[in-house]
Amino acid sequence: MRIHLTSVFVDDQDKALRFYTEVLGFAKKDEVSLGEYRWLTVVSPEDPDGVQLVLEPDAHPAVGPYRSALVGDGIPVTSFAVDDVRREYERLRGLGVRFTQEPTVMGPVTTAVLDDTCGNLIQLAQHG
Repeated sequence: MRIHLTSVFVDDQDKALRFYTEVLGFAKKDEVSLGEYRWLTVVSPEDPDGVQLVLEPDAHPAVGPYRSALVGDGIPVTSFAVDDVRREYERLRGLGVRFTQEPTVMGPVTTAVLDDTCGNLIQLAQHG
């Protein structure tokens, strides 16, 4: 068994696609129209057949309170692995990305937390 898909709820799929591809550097994998919304996924360009991230519409009524609680408590909804958190932090800040946590060493892991502009906090993590 292996992870195939994971999701983040987004308030605007077009804005999310731009952020996740043009800013974070993911590549669009699938886009299928489903009426008002789309099945929209991105992947790491380093692993185009790997785990897909679904940019899931936040239309379900439970999403708003869930995301508000996480953001209010500063809890990231997911974590992305990077080779060098400090380098990625500087690159993304240069592109105007807002961070809620600067690079912080936590034992064997260095993390930083960013605002994805679509309602979520995302953690960047460097192991080792």
